[in-house]
Amino acid sequence: MTRFPHDRFDDVTDGPRVGAHRGMHRRGRGWIAFAWAALATGVLVGIGVLVLALLNGSYSFSGSDASSSPSASSSASASASPSDSSSPSTPAAATPADQGSTTLVVLNGTSTAGLAAKGTSTLTTAGWKVTSSGNAGTTGTASTIVYYQQESQKALAEGIAKSLGTTAVEQSAAFPNADVSVVLGADYTG
Repeated sequence: MTRFPHDRFDDVTDGPRVGAHRGMHRRGRGWIAFAWAALATGVLVGIGVLVLALLNGSYSFSGSDASSSPSASSSASASASPSDSSSPSTPAAATPADQGSTTLVVLNGTSTAGLAAKGTSTLTTAGWKVTSSGNAGTTGTASTIVYYQQESQKALAEGIAKSLGTTAVEQSAAFPNADVSVVLGADYTG
């Protein structure tokens, strides 16, 4: 312990003070500052990760049902129940002339190579404009389903499904990169 020169404040008897202003340090004072710094770092890192995920498109807050979440999109094509297109209030299926600027994507939901190309060929032969094609996120899709984003695109989805020889259409936000997405399943032969 360091010895300080004796001064007039050392004679004060009102506490454990030694010298002019040399009091005892509280124990654990350094841990409190460390805890606050760690908490601030954690909060800033969490906010940064959330902002990057939103900018990257990993999260979507557009829908309120479970089928619009990114984790549900991989299982939506495998376990989705197709809606019945023969209800009396729905309009007739649209034709390729009605497509306009609606984007159409064809995805292979199976492990069969070249199925998306066959589906694209079938649709372009029927007059539809396919924006792109490729593989879906899963390979275990059993049945072909045509997904559409907005209710106004249902007739187009039904027309596309008719051109593919299926009737399964479903409204879903699981495929945000296209207005209408076709997920070809194991039942599609091309």
